[in-house]
Amino acid sequence: MPTPILDDDEHFDDDADPGQDDAIELLSDDHIAIQQLFQEFDSLVEDKADASERETLARQICALLNIHTQIEEEIFYPAAQEVLDSDDLVEDALAEHAQAKRLIAEIEAASANDPGYDELVRQLGEAISQHVKEEEEALFVRVANAGLNGQDVGRQLFDRREELLADLEME
Repeated sequence: MPTPILDDDEHFDDDADPGQDDAIELLSDDHIAIQQLFQEFDSLVEDKADASERETLARQICALLNIHTQIEEEIFYPAAQEVLDSDDLVEDALAEHAQAKRLIAEIEAASANDPGYDELVRQLGEAISQHVKEEEEALFVRVANAGLNGQDVGRQLFDRREELLADLEME
């Protein structure tokens, strides 16, 4: 099973350009990886793949989204609120996370053999796609322009994500 979320220190090379070690880049890379998993899921559905294969991938997507939303909520959003004049974008992002968490809970409680399962995963994919678009086009831009310490926050995000991934592997 691929590990789509980066699990090495490539973003935090001390000799890298200053813009390379960045919270926004780390989160954007996660977004790309998760969106690729949704595309893979769509391919499995189109190919009429076995229910267990679709369910395994859907559960991986859910687990990685849980980790991603957790690190954003614990680290990135509070850091964003510190540098922004208004927290409307953060509040919107948190509301979108709540919607995603409801869909994730429904997927985790269901089986790929259940009617509507594939559509539920696709709904989650659409919700995440919309969230990513809004986050990258509005929140990330405003936070970067407001002077977020991207390297420090990026390191915190990376370290916390690694902890959560390790916990996930132990389950």
